[in-house]
Amino acid sequence: MEDIVAGFVQAFDLLTGLDPALVEIVTRSMIVSLSAVALAAAVGLPLGAALALARFPGRRACLVLVNAAMGLPPVVVGLALYLLLSRSGPFGVFGLLFTPEAMIIAQAILVAPIITALTRQAVHDMWREYHEHLRSLGATPLRAVPTLLWDGRVSLFTALLAGFGRATAEVGAVMIVGGNIDHVTRVMTTTIALETSRGDLALALALGIVLLVVALAVNVAAFLAQERAAGSQGA
Repeated sequence: MEDIVAGFVQAFDLLTGLDPALVEIVTRSMIVSLSAVALAAAVGLPLGAALALARFPGRRACLVLVNAAMGLPPVVVGLALYLLLSRSGPFGVFGLLFTPEAMIIAQAILVAPIITALTRQAVHDMWREYHEHLRSLGATPLRAVPTLLWDGRVSLFTALLAGFGRATAEVGAVMIVGGNIDHVTRVMTTTIALETSRGDLALALALGIVLLVVALAVNVAAFLAQERAAGSQGA
């Protein structure tokens, strides 16, 4: 028990003293996760809108695949990327393995289905509510996409927050493709796993507290966005 208490005391010392190693790891984690969400959003937003409005052969199969991809095992994604990015793999020539870029790709693959599915649902609901009005103005489903995305921005913001929360909590895939290299690819989740195995509870606890704060901030932001949207509709 004394070791645990001492670990918490040292963890708070690291946090209040803005320990350079702690700040470096947190900063790298935020950059990787935000970059992954941006990449996933670039794919997921238009794809989700297309799945909501377009009608084409195989659409139901695409919806099933997107929903199934939301449950992709991270270690399987990491393994697949490792094989693709290794020197003997088809993309080994780019030298991306064990770099932050590989970690961004891994997180983006895991986050993209979440953003796609939530975007599809938001756009579908908006189109069902406003399609008569939009059609009366001569808007086709394709032309209505920017309007629907703008009107559904709160739901889409929530989708991005959900993706960011998923990215910051990822450990399996980024451990495989990033290698957990000090000062290069070490992020919060992989550092917590490493330091806990080493018995260095102080740094692990400090990073765990940061992760909890990030998760709380994401949920608060999503809640406030939904409350604001509900208030606007009530007004």
